Formats: sequence, structure tokens, C-alpha cells
Amino acid sequence: MSGKERESEPAYAQLSRQLREAVESGAYRDGARLPTEAELAQQHGVSRQTVRRAFQDLVADGVVYRVPGRGTFANEPGRYRRPHGSIEDLLALSADTTMEIVSPLRRGVDIEAASRLRLDTDLLHSVVLRRLHDGVPFVHTTIWLPDPIAAHVQDAPELAAGASSKATLIGLLEPHLPHPIVQAAQSITVAPATAEVAAELGCEVGHPMLRVDRLYSDSEGALTELSVSYFLPEHYTYRVTLRRAGH
Repeated sequence: MSGKERESEPAYAQLSRQLREAVESGAYRDGARLPTEAELAQQHGVSRQTVRRAFQDLVADGVVYRVPGRGTFANEPGRYRRPHGSIEDLLALSADTTMEIVSPLRRGVDIEAASRLRLDTDLLHSVVLRRLHDGVPFVHTTIWLPDPIAAHVQDAPELAAGASSKATLIGLLEPHLPHPIVQAAQSITVAPATAEVAAELGCEVGHPMLRVDRLYSDSEGALTELSVSYFLPEHYTYRVTLRRAGH
């Protein structure tokens, strides 16, 4: 990369590159812990949101992994590791899947979604997408966002009609949010494929699907996003690692 190209890099990309080079040079041997977000923000003169975005890129590429409550660690050479059962795991979908927009972000009325997000209005934004792995669609997702949250990504090209990208909605939102998304209350059930889901995933209407509902909240406890996903069980395995408290 030329000096001119480096000068035009976003701050998070510069930090991501510097941390990647440090890990690859052996600065954090044997799975050593990297500095905290606050420490890196102070060292490099950037915001914590910038550090968080840089970490997201490194997690997605398998350079580092994050352990809730403990920190961010360098991966051992030659081993790709991705956390399970974490927000970072959801962000890491960008590493090996593609997001295709079925219905672009738009504002409308949805009483049930607004109620689940505890809004004072029935108006909110929604976007419908599907994700593919190796060209095969495996999940159909509808996401609802309160207006103040949707405003941050209203003009994002990744959410336009027909768009295809390696992005995740959380990844698009996080750099703009005053408080990070830290929790997703999740429920998993079996449900039949609707006509829309069947058309987008190439299965029969009524086909048994794995339905996953997630209600996201930030570090202040505010609800930021509701998603409802239908996974094709033939092409998706749900995996989560359960840890004992304190270990």
C-alpha cells in the first residue's frame, strides 16, 4: 500500500492493519491478550468506536478472537477460531457469507414488531435479506429498526434494492451508535417456510425451518433491533459454546 493510500484509509482500517501486522510479527505470542479498547483508543488517539470497528475486522478474518469479560486475544499461528454464542460471532458472518437484499430498508407500520421493540409508535423501518455461503442461500431474515437507529444506515448502499455485500447490519450500525450492542435475547423454534421464505431459499412452502428470533440491546439497555430468521436445516447447523461462570 502506498503512502498516499494509507493517508486516505479510514481510521479503523489503519488501526486494523497496524494490529494485524503486530499480531503477524509475533508481538502477541502464545495467544496473548491485546490491549483493551480504552487503552488502544488512548494510545492511537481515536474513539472507542474506531477501535471496536478495527477489532470487528480482525475477528472476522480470524486474526484475533474475543472472550466476553476477558478481552481480545491473538490467534495461534495457523489456526482459525471464531467465538460462538457472542455478538462477535454474528459480526463474523461477514467473513464467509454474502448478504443479499430482498427488500430494501423502508419505513412502514408493523404493530407486532413495534410492540416487541417497546416503541411509542407503530412506525419503524424494516429490511429483508438472505445470506449465502458458497453461493447457496441458507437463511432468510427480516430486521426491524426504530427510526433513530435506522437513520444511521438509511443511505447505506449495502441495504439498497438488489445489493449484495459481505456486510452485516450490526457491522454497518456499530460505528455510528453512541452505545455498543452488547446483548441479544434469542429464542429458537421450528416453523414452516412461508411462500416468501420458500421462494428465496429454494425450498417447498411449509418446509420445516429453524426460526431464530433475536432482540438486540445496547450497553444502556435500550432495544436497538429485532430480527426474525428462517434457517434451512439442510444447510445450517446452529452451534453455541456454553461456558461456566468465571471460567
